[in-house]
Amino acid sequence: MLDFPHRRFNQLTREWVLVSPHRAKRPWLGQVEKTPLQNLPAYDSTCYLCPGNERAGGVKNPAYPATFVFDNDFAALLPDTHAAPELPGDSLFVAVPESGLCRVICFSPRHDLTLPELSQSEVEAVIGTWTDQTRELGQRDFINYVQVFENKGAMMGCSNPHPHSQVWATSHLPNEPAKELAAQNRHWLQHQHCLLCDYLAEEIESGERIVASNEAFTALVPFWAVWPFEILLLSQRHVGALTDLEPSEVSALADLMRRVTARYDNLFEISFPYSMGFHQAPTGDQLPDGEAWHFHAHFYPPLLRSATVKKFMVGYEMLAEAQRDLTAEQAADRLRGLSEVHYKAR
Repeated sequence: MLDFPHRRFNQLTREWVLVSPHRAKRPWLGQVEKTPLQNLPAYDSTCYLCPGNERAGGVKNPAYPATFVFDNDFAALLPDTHAAPELPGDSLFVAVPESGLCRVICFSPRHDLTLPELSQSEVEAVIGTWTDQTRELGQRDFINYVQVFENKGAMMGCSNPHPHSQVWATSHLPNEPAKELAAQNRHWLQHQHCLLCDYLAEEIESGERIVASNEAFTALVPFWAVWPFEILLLSQRHVGALTDLEPSEVSALADLMRRVTARYDNLFEISFPYSMGFHQAPTGDQLPDGEAWHFHAHFYPPLLRSATVKKFMVGYEMLAEAQRDLTAEQAADRLRGLSEVHYKAR
C-alpha cells in the first residue's frame, strides 16, 4: 500500500487526485452534521411526492402502486429553447441555448424505504423505469444525452426524503460524460480495446479494491477515487446503456445496488447519503465511434469519519486539484468487511 503522499491518475477524466494517507489521523474540530432523522412514516400527508398528495400548481399525484414518473415541476431545462439566439461567435462571452427535459422518478409509494430496503423485484422495477425513460428520451431528435441520477439525503442537497431519483435529458453532452467519452475514445484508438474492460480485468486480478460482485456486475472503489467511500459499478459485459441490458443483467444490477447501498447504510448505521448516477453512451449525433463506451455508475458519498463528519471540497480541491486522506484500498477494505444484511433488519 502507498502510505505516503502521492498523486493518482483518473483514467476516465484524465485528471489527477492527491492522496495524503497520513492526514486521516488529524483531529477534527470542524463542522459536525446533525444525525439524519431515521423514523420516517410510510406515508406523509405533507410530502409532495407521496401518492394522492398535491404538488406545485395544484397537480395531484395518482395513487401509484409502484414507480411514479412526472415532469419536474421546477425543471432546470425546457424543451423549446433551441430557437433562442446565440451570442456572437467572435466574442469572449460564449453562450448557446440548451434544450432538455427533467423528470422525477419515485421509487415506490413508501415514504420511508430507500433502495437497500426495497425488495429485489421493487429495485428491478426502478431499473426498468430508468431504462424506459432512457429509451424514450434518447429517441427525441433534440436530445443527445440522458443522465439518470439520485441525490440521497439532505447532506447531498436532496429537498425531499421520499426516495426518488431524477433524469435530465440534454441537447448537449455535459462536461463529465464528455471527459469520459474523450478518454474512452482515446484508449480505443490507441489499443483497440475498451478502457473500462481493460481496467476491470486488472481490478479483478488484483482484488484489492473490489467491494462486491455477481455474475454481471462488479462494484469497486476506483484506484483514483476522490470521495471517501466512492464506488464505481461496472458491467462485466461490454454494453453501452441501460437499454442494452438483458433481463438477467437487470436482476444482477438490482442485486448489486441493494448490496452496495446496504453496506453503505451499515457503515455508520444511518441512511447513508450519496449522489449516484449512470454514465451511459450518448445518443443522437453524439454516439461514440466504434465500441469505446462502457456502461457504468458512480456513487459519490460525502461521509468520511462518522455519520456526522463529511468530506468538504474546498480550498486546495477547488483551486488546485482533488485531494483525499483515506486511500482507495482502505475504503474498499472497510466496505468489504461490512454485512450486506441491512442493520434495521438485524
